[in-house]
Amino acid sequence: MGRSPFTLAAAVTAALPGAEVTGARTLTADADGRFDSAVASLADGRELAIRIADDDETARELAAEAIALRALTAGARAMLPFKAPEYIGETRVGDGRALVTELLPGFQIEAANVPGGRGAAESMGAAIAAVHGLPTSVVRGAGLATRSADESREELARLVDTAAATGRVPARLTVRWRDAVADDDLWRFESTVILGGVQATSFLFDDDPDRGPEVTGLLDWHGLSVGDPALDLAWLSTAPDAAGDVHASYARSLDRVPDAALDQRARLLAELEFARWLVHGDAMRRPDIVDDAAALLAALAEGLHSDDLSVIATRSDGVDSAMDALDRVPEAAAATIDTSMQTDAYNPDELWIDVPDELDEESPGASGPDDSPTPDAVTHDVTADVDAARRAGMLNVETEDLSGVSGLFSGTGGPAGVRDSQPRAAEPHPEDDDAVDSADEAQRAARAALQRWKSSSSE
Repeated sequence: MGRSPFTLAAAVTAALPGAEVTGARTLTADADGRFDSAVASLADGRELAIRIADDDETARELAAEAIALRALTAGARAMLPFKAPEYIGETRVGDGRALVTELLPGFQIEAANVPGGRGAAESMGAAIAAVHGLPTSVVRGAGLATRSADESREELARLVDTAAATGRVPARLTVRWRDAVADDDLWRFESTVILGGVQATSFLFDDDPDRGPEVTGLLDWHGLSVGDPALDLAWLSTAPDAAGDVHASYARSLDRVPDAALDQRARLLAELEFARWLVHGDAMRRPDIVDDAAALLAALAEGLHSDDLSVIATRSDGVDSAMDALDRVPEAAAATIDTSMQTDAYNPDELWIDVPDELDEESPGASGPDDSPTPDAVTHDVTADVDAARRAGMLNVETEDLSGVSGLFSGTGGPAGVRDSQPRAAEPHPEDDDAVDSADEAQRAARAALQRWKSSSSE
């Protein structure tokens, strides 16, 4: 490592025969120093980025990046609202693998500094959604990895077991992670095209005078695959100010309703990055890495306010994610719509029928001291009263047809991504606050499910 920019720039001619290099400088965004990197200026005005890997891990990353960039055909790139680097060529410099790509202009923002609101956060959410909206044939055609929801789940189960076997994971975390892996509701998602673990510094921005920073380019394509979309949102644990707006913009930009457990899986994946670091250190027999990972895991376990990663778990302030273990949990994205079951289909006051007092004694079929009404007589009386009320205008209202959503509450016919059954909650005791809160939460979840169904049906 430590090659000069001029040495690296000279290698461009091997990857791009006929290129005339006129200058070279250091590439500042050099993947945390894991590569030797430089920028080469060409006589035709183009600028190219060259990176060289000297170990097997970084060499595999460059090889995967080359395959991914070549898989992004002109048609796929046209679907993206930003630029991805163009693949130029590959070569070798000494024993190292070298990849040459187009240099994209723009500035980067560290995760902790991404502001909320309009601008950067909303643009990042829309950019991630655009990648997730690419057809899976882009990935499958290039022979890149594809993982179903079950395969993603099994991979994480193995990671949790391997990390726990080191004896350095706090028991509270092991239980938390295993419960999350075992929760079927967390794994009801559709695999999409993903970047495989995008970071805040993967985005390149240009400052728009009206809208603020906007994403103009995206780096780090080596993880391009089909898999869990939550992988590309796990970095938000380190962006407390922007997390809610990124999530909201992502949801608005998708052409489908995001799965209900996306946020919970993203938090889980962020926490498991520490487990990966621990497993890596243990496999490399590096006590320093193992001790570092163990200290981070201990801080995470100490800061957690809840062991629950279930879909309807209430978000609370405090330390509740791995990547933000020493700060605070980002608030959940605020809902952009009212998901309560409000309707203008009826006025409750108009449905009240005042039955005349004399009906009890004078109407046919009314029960007296020594007789009881027949079913036919009762049916006749009620029907007559309702008809009379309708003629009087008391029930002259339109109702909304909800037959299409009956499956949400009956346990059959529900849309994909919604639980097949909604168990009826027991009636809580008025003095049991916990039971009341639980019932309220279940009602809110049901209302949100209905709203999501209605939103998806209208699209």
